[in-house]
Amino acid sequence: MKTVLVASSKGGVGKTTIATHLAAQAALAGESTVLIDADPQGSSTRWAERRAGLDSAVLPLDGSARQRKAWKSIPEDTTRVVVDAAAGAMADDLEAWLEHAEAVVVPVLPSALDIDATVGFLNSLAKAERVRRGQVRVGLVANRLRPWTNASQQAVALLEQWPYPVVAQLRDSQAYVMLVGLGKSLFDYHSAQVRDHQEDWKPLLRWLKK
Repeated sequence: MKTVLVASSKGGVGKTTIATHLAAQAALAGESTVLIDADPQGSSTRWAERRAGLDSAVLPLDGSARQRKAWKSIPEDTTRVVVDAAAGAMADDLEAWLEHAEAVVVPVLPSALDIDATVGFLNSLAKAERVRRGQVRVGLVANRLRPWTNASQQAVALLEQWPYPVVAQLRDSQAYVMLVGLGKSLFDYHSAQVRDHQEDWKPLLRWLKK
């Protein structure tokens, strides 16, 4: 069972969008997928409930209160777990998830305030035992980019100097808001309109397979 934790100490960075897309992609690939919603807002849970009628449904579990209880509730046949961590959580708050995760995906927006806010979170992650031992990989996702702007290009250049790799660059699009509201993802579609966006995800998916 492979577990991916999507986390950031900064709210509004696209954590739920990334978690739901990773869960959908795994389910569409035939994996028995669980999405643990550790955020009290419950956005991931509502997404999974809207998806319940699809063949690629994802099982939502509430992880907002008792993390270890949620972990014990995972069905035995599960092959993929995605955890949508609570906004504002630091590494100490994520202890139960870090015990099981193979990878942590950290979304970062291309602004000075968001980048500065992420530094403290990454510093706290670096102190976590399994991260220090190299048992948990940490990857950055530059999110909501406008690749044609200097601000986005400068943000990516800065992130690439950090000790953790930039494993994806996702462009800004209102499509994500609409899809989450429908219980869908980019991976549910095959039109030319979504192909460029799907290409943005390939480096992250390859990184997670390592």
